[in-house]
Amino acid sequence: MTVETLIVWAVVGLIAGWLASAVVGGALGIVGDIVVGVVGAFIGGFVFRQLHISVPFGGLPGTIFVAFIGAVILLALLRLFRR
Repeated sequence: MTVETLIVWAVVGLIAGWLASAVVGGALGIVGDIVVGVVGAFIGGFVFRQLHISVPFGGLPGTIFVAFIGAVILLALLRLFRR
C-alpha cells in the first residue's frame, strides 16, 4: 500500500464521515470522521454487494457515496447502542 493510497482512503473517509455525521448527528472530530468513513466504506461495500445494488456513478464520487451510506448505517447503529 502506497502513501498515496493511504491519503485517498483518509480523504474519502473524512468526506464520507463528515457528511454522515452532518446527516445523522454526533460530530466525532476529524479523526473520528475518518475512522467512521473508512469503516463505513467497508460496510457500504458489503451492503451494496449483498443487495446487488450498483453504484449510480463511478470513480471517486461513487466511492464516497458508498462510504457515506455505510457511515450513515454505522452511526445509526452506534446511536442505537449508546442509548
